[in-house]
Amino acid sequence: MIDISAKIETLRTAIAETSVFAKRETLERALKGDTPKGEVLPVARVAAVMAAKKTPDLIAYCHPLAIDSVKVDFELKEVALLIRVEVKAIGRTGVEMEALTAASMAALNVYDMLKGIDKEVAIGTLSLLEKHGGKSDFQEKISKPYLAAVLVSSNSVSAGKKTDKSGKLIVENMKKYPVEVLHYEIVPDEPKAIQEKILSWCGQGIQLILTTGGTGLGPQDITVETVKKIIDREIPGIAEAMRVFGQRRTPYAMLSRSVVGLKGDTLIVTLPGSSRGVEESLAAIFPNVLHLFPMIKGGGH
Repeated sequence: MIDISAKIETLRTAIAETSVFAKRETLERALKGDTPKGEVLPVARVAAVMAAKKTPDLIAYCHPLAIDSVKVDFELKEVALLIRVEVKAIGRTGVEMEALTAASMAALNVYDMLKGIDKEVAIGTLSLLEKHGGKSDFQEKISKPYLAAVLVSSNSVSAGKKTDKSGKLIVENMKKYPVEVLHYEIVPDEPKAIQEKILSWCGQGIQLILTTGGTGLGPQDITVETVKKIIDREIPGIAEAMRVFGQRRTPYAMLSRSVVGLKGDTLIVTLPGSSRGVEESLAAIFPNVLHLFPMIKGGGH
């Protein structure tokens, strides 16, 4: 199975459609429930709901999902019964296969219940009409990339005793988004060094500053306190999103004191010092966090 553990949970929806073709009189009998096998539409509706929930048992690479809703609609056409299924779930992967499976199973049940009274019954094309949810729904078109800077705060790295991994990981990760990293610097865990570097970048028109290190509870972890003195407006929801995402993967995420805020129009995000913490935190907020920039210019959601 594909690894989806790094994805965020969002509301996922999908709508699938198919048709069952038959004689007009056969379809009218199906709507009335006047068939040797009984009520056609209620049986097909229940079959669709069951199929949506059973999709991972039928499609090899589908992930088990907690289905929140399965809506099945029937519409009588001239010589066809149109079947449309909408599936909803809050999860880390889409529900298009659930919708397609549900629609196909509804059609198969209609076919089974009508084939004894109509030799011309046939199933039409199965198609996905629409799907929503996931990061792709929240990506925005921008004319040029946002300008960013990465700051590594570490005594050991600045002294050459350790090699930086987290800062380089941030730089590499930003290549996936409309973000251009113009600066990458390493400073010791000293308030003055951190503050001067961040303020200098704010003055140069940098729109996004990502720091790594100094968000824990160690005696030298002072990045959070330093950044709090710099920012004009704190944005607690972003830091909370990172912690919630991390908490579902490691219990130590609750010990992170990451803070996020604005200095003028510059977004400052303090990330953990560990490469794993950085990777999870970035997965939790990107690219959705970039919606902040049009907002601070007066744009809405």
